[in-house]
Amino acid sequence: MPDRFVENRRLRQTPYNHVSRRLGPNVLTLSVSLSSLELQPESKGFMKKYMTYAVTAFFATIAISLAAPDKDTMMAKEKAAWQAFKDKKSDDFKKVVHADFRGVYAEGISDMQKELDDMKKWDMKSFTISDYNIVSVGADTIMSTYKVVVEGTYDGKDASGTFNAGSAWKMAKGGWQAIFHTNVKEEKAAQ
Repeated sequence: MPDRFVENRRLRQTPYNHVSRRLGPNVLTLSVSLSSLELQPESKGFMKKYMTYAVTAFFATIAISLAAPDKDTMMAKEKAAWQAFKDKKSDDFKKVVHADFRGVYAEGISDMQKELDDMKKWDMKSFTISDYNIVSVGADTIMSTYKVVVEGTYDGKDASGTFNAGSAWKMAKGGWQAIFHTNVKEEKAAQ
């Protein structure tokens, strides 16, 4: 009985005393097992350290979620690039497409200058984007995949069709810019 009295007295002196009294015998048992592990002398430093980690992780998660754009924002950027291309507005195109852009198409590899040259050869009547999805690759890079139905001609020849497309977007100069794009025309299945 005297050993138990000493154990209870020691528990009353711990920083967890208020918890033990408020929450009842289960916490008292937990406190006893903690005191037997001799964590009590380091408990304040131990708790401060882990609370600091928890708060840091919490704010880091918030910062990343705020930095990463949502699907609608990125789809609007994608549409802006297509619209600028369709309207042959090279200045608007350059606002959403990075200067070091690269593209991969059936007709070859493209850079910003080739895109601007090809813009002049296109007579795009319309485009419609669907099945748009994004994947965040870190805080400053997004990959998108989608289908785009294009109606128009390229260099006087019909280039209409449904294309499977993908882009990579990078946070640059305070905004999202396309750094890579590809599209492949869907082929009709043989019957």
